[in-house]
Amino acid sequence: MAAFPTSGAPRASQRPQGRMAREEERAAYLFLLPWLIGIVLFLIGPIIASIVLSLTNWNIITEPSWVGIANYREMLFEDRKFWQSLRVTLYYTILSVPLYLTAGLAISLLLNLRLRGMYAFRTILYMPAVISGVAVAVLWLTLLNPDLGAINQFLRGIGIANPPRWLNSQTWAVPALVLVGLWGVGSGAIIYLAGLQNIPPQLYEAAEIDGASPWQRFVNVTLPMLTPTLFFSLITGLVGAFQVFDTAFIMGGSRGGTSGALNFYLLNLWNEGFRSGRLGYASALAWVLVILAAVVIMITFRTSDRWVYYETEPEKR
Repeated sequence: MAAFPTSGAPRASQRPQGRMAREEERAAYLFLLPWLIGIVLFLIGPIIASIVLSLTNWNIITEPSWVGIANYREMLFEDRKFWQSLRVTLYYTILSVPLYLTAGLAISLLLNLRLRGMYAFRTILYMPAVISGVAVAVLWLTLLNPDLGAINQFLRGIGIANPPRWLNSQTWAVPALVLVGLWGVGSGAIIYLAGLQNIPPQLYEAAEIDGASPWQRFVNVTLPMLTPTLFFSLITGLVGAFQVFDTAFIMGGSRGGTSGALNFYLLNLWNEGFRSGRLGYASALAWVLVILAAVVIMITFRTSDRWVYYETEPEKR
């Protein structure tokens, strides 16, 4: 009687590859070669180059001169614009991210209702999200005009005699950009809508049988099941807040608006690199931004296990 090998028996040594298998392997590497060349030339190469340039003084015209960590020392201890741009960016992040998360979730709950014409309404709501950011900025630049803009005309019409100066005010400039960002909140609402429609309906049926009110069903069923979508939107919102440039450039100009109220981090980086010709210093600014964003994202990931619930995740002890 033939004996079958047990699970603990050592595996037979693999046979050497045949000629056809080696040819298929070479063909696979050949097809991967353009991608490998591209990732080296356009991703890994520029990353290494930017690290080296951040330690130099280079203005494109002359050869780079080695300065070590002088760019970072100047940034942290001498450059007031660096700290101003960091404050503006963090202020925008604190204002915009919670607002966009809340607004997107609220709109998605309305879009999830089963009403006639809802598909058309979803399309209309999403359309502003695909419009060019420059076009949106130009549109809102007109709407936020402190003297002739439609928004201030409406505020005067309801009895507010002195409405905000918006972009011309150091206090209201960043809130004005946050208001502009609400224009594209439909894209986040569509993501939430996908998450809402993936919640098993039997959970709502069970909660309703237990006598849960609509608010209790939202708190105890909808929110926990929607936390993966909330987590994704939080990460993308944080990354997007650190990358504000085009809207600030169009609405505040290259100098960052009134008293630098719209001098976002990327705008300051662009000014240092392309207006002042200090590409070495701009590279250092870029790497500080990468480190700050990485720290924020890492903290978000490390704390996610306390509030993000995955349906297929085994119960935590």
